Amino acid sequence: MSGHSKFANIKHKKERNDSTKGKIFTKLGREIAVCVKEGGADPNANSRLKDIIAKAKSNNMPNDTIDRSIKKAAGDANAVNYETVTYEGYGPNGIAIIVEALTDNKNRTAANVRNAFTKGGGNVGSQGCVSYMFDEKGQIIIDKEECDMKADDLMMIVLDAGAEDFAEEDDSFEIFTNPDDFSSVRENIEKAGIAMAQADISMIPQTWVELSSEQDIKMMQRILDLLDEDDDVNEVYHNWEE
Repeated sequence: MSGHSKFANIKHKKERNDSTKGKIFTKLGREIAVCVKEGGADPNANSRLKDIIAKAKSNNMPNDTIDRSIKKAAGDANAVNYETVTYEGYGPNGIAIIVEALTDNKNRTAANVRNAFTKGGGNVGSQGCVSYMFDEKGQIIIDKEECDMKADDLMMIVLDAGAEDFAEEDDSFEIFTNPDDFSSVRENIEKAGIAMAQADISMIPQTWVELSSEQDIKMMQRILDLLDEDDDVNEVYHNWEE
């Protein structure tokens, strides 16, 4: 797989989100709640929970906040039940977009997502209309500024840990895994003392599409901004070559 770095976007989002940590923590809390209800409150017996805890820590979520979220989900039978919903559709010039949300009201979320697409000149399609253009992969990103290892040495470590592919970009290293191997690879990299800027299961586009029209770029950004503002939306994947 050819690496395609989105690290600049990740850094941009991280900087922007520093002023909205409460919103980020709320979304992470929902992820933790869903994971605990599905697989239990013990990270050692729930690898997905362990991954989400690592994700929360990478977003600077305090340990006591993480612990409270786990205990609340495990002990409150009357807690709000969130469910995962996925939407697929098209942005300007046929850009493929996948939206993953955690919601307690599917009607509200569907309306908000549809509104975001419509205002950006896109449209929501049927399930499966664009997901075939993506591969589900574990994706781990390492900031070169936070890693003093040579690329070859790091590559050997991550491949020995079970990664499928390794790519060096201008400002980062990208590691790709089979989704089933993601947890073990992430843990092995963590044990090696290597800092990760991001680690999660992701949808990787098979091909990328450029937008040459300023209007198309403006409309695509409008869709992404509206989805980013929606508290229900957890992840957005697309094949726009920004």
